Amino acid sequence: MAEDILTEALPPVRHWPALDLKGVDFDPVLTDLMREGPVTRIQLPNGEGWAWLVTRHDDVRVVANDPRFSREAVMDQRVTRLAPHFIPTRGAVGFLDPPDHTRLRRSVAAAFTARGVERVRAKSRQVLDGLVDDLLQGGPPADLTATVLSPFPIAVICELMGVPTADRHRMHAWTQLILSSSHGADVSERAKEEMSAYFGKLITDRAGSTGEDVTSLLGAAVGREEVTLEEAVGLTVLLQIGGEAVTNNSGQLFYILMTRPDLVARLRAEPEIRLQAIDELLRYIPHRNAVGLSRIATQDVEIKGVRIRAGDAIYVSYLAANRDPDVFPDPDTIDFSRSPNPHVAFGHGPHYCPGGMLARLESELLVDALLDRIPGLRLAVPPDRVSFRKGALIRGPEALPVMW
Repeated sequence: MAEDILTEALPPVRHWPALDLKGVDFDPVLTDLMREGPVTRIQLPNGEGWAWLVTRHDDVRVVANDPRFSREAVMDQRVTRLAPHFIPTRGAVGFLDPPDHTRLRRSVAAAFTARGVERVRAKSRQVLDGLVDDLLQGGPPADLTATVLSPFPIAVICELMGVPTADRHRMHAWTQLILSSSHGADVSERAKEEMSAYFGKLITDRAGSTGEDVTSLLGAAVGREEVTLEEAVGLTVLLQIGGEAVTNNSGQLFYILMTRPDLVARLRAEPEIRLQAIDELLRYIPHRNAVGLSRIATQDVEIKGVRIRAGDAIYVSYLAANRDPDVFPDPDTIDFSRSPNPHVAFGHGPHYCPGGMLARLESELLVDALLDRIPGLRLAVPPDRVSFRKGALIRGPEALPVMW
């Protein structure tokens, strides 16, 4: 056995600096890793050691859904990672395995079902209409991110979470610090602690609540002793942060549309294809830098002839899976008629993003409102002058200067 370990050939470890990329450029390091093979090894800027990386669509889905790869075990290892800090806390849903993960997700499932999401549709449209009214009244030029794409998702996720309107600015400020890798671990960790303390009080105050928002559902679940307060707080932090990802995704979406007038013309001429087009854009958009949360192999597992040993860390790349040419012919082309489109933009398996349906709703409302109400919407600067966030875990434009 010892001789087998010594002679087993391992792929080289590739340092992945997670560069600040321009526009919606696909990460060149990830492109190289995809070419090197279905299973490679990486070292990210923070944490320790190296980790496996899988990039093919079928392998990504297998690893994400295989109970032999544990999220919970990550908390006991100093795994190489992109962020300078762990975003979820111990016991949070991001670092739980079934059955605890299933139990915690079940406590808020009602808020993220089709009915739960539809509950906020009318209020979301009302908020969006008001933001577009203000944008039009202010006149061009304007920053679409500051006026619409940032305040809209904040309002929607806070509505779903049950966060009072007066506290939305604080939520946004905390989220930006937590999602940044440029301020250092201490600043990000302090913001996470402050957000956690806020949600701890809100959930406690809503014990026994019959409300349909997330914190009310969790308050009731804590009151029934179905989940602990610590678990509930960890879940709310993750959901709140995830809710603002729509700002970055929609920023990239409209950056693409405003640099591709042919795509916009088709969406205006064929409004019936908009939902399918949004799905294709979600597949294409590089949502994040590098990779998200890792998993730990709890036993030896073989993937494409490579042995992943018990205790090894492993990452999946949903971005790479969405560009797998065996699943998506001509993957670097935006094809609104692509069908089927089994993209994994919202993940796969037990940790599939609970807010996927909500994000689709927000994207649908944004595309309808901005394309229909502002027919002349276009960039106010050349595309290469649009500044994208630096040192962020989630990719997106800092500002989107527009005119009409």
